[in-house]
Amino acid sequence: MVVQRARDASVSVDGTVVGSFPGPGLVVLVGVTHTDTAAEAAALASRVYGLRIFEQAHLQEVGGRIPADAGREVSARDGSLPVLAISQFTLYGSTRKGRRPTWDAAAPGPIAEPLFEAFVEALRAEGAPVSTGRFGADMQVHFTNDGPMTLVMDSAD
Repeated sequence: MVVQRARDASVSVDGTVVGSFPGPGLVVLVGVTHTDTAAEAAALASRVYGLRIFEQAHLQEVGGRIPADAGREVSARDGSLPVLAISQFTLYGSTRKGRRPTWDAAAPGPIAEPLFEAFVEALRAEGAPVSTGRFGADMQVHFTNDGPMTLVMDSAD
């Protein structure tokens, strides 16, 4: 999973925007492997939404809403910030055997799609406004990385 702090984000399929947010939030690229579980997806959703990677002063500058009693470093949860979640099997691509990636570690659609949906539903249960791309579609993702701030996470972190 790749988590990026963003000033704005959108995802399009066939030229039509299917998910977006205009202000500060998180872009999360979600890869699923064969051994992932719904429990791990829920735990990751909670961790992602609770990451204290926004600075209160900066969040106010770019229009984020935060509670008055929040600390200097705040999470997306603290500011009720949006998340754009994108399923991305290519995160499990391997180039160990040359220049042509293999996707053996990526879970097939019938396994990956329900786990991606479990992750999204767990984010929503955390209170996150979540938009998504379209599973399995050719998507164009546009966003402004803020910082830059990019983290790679997995269930073992």
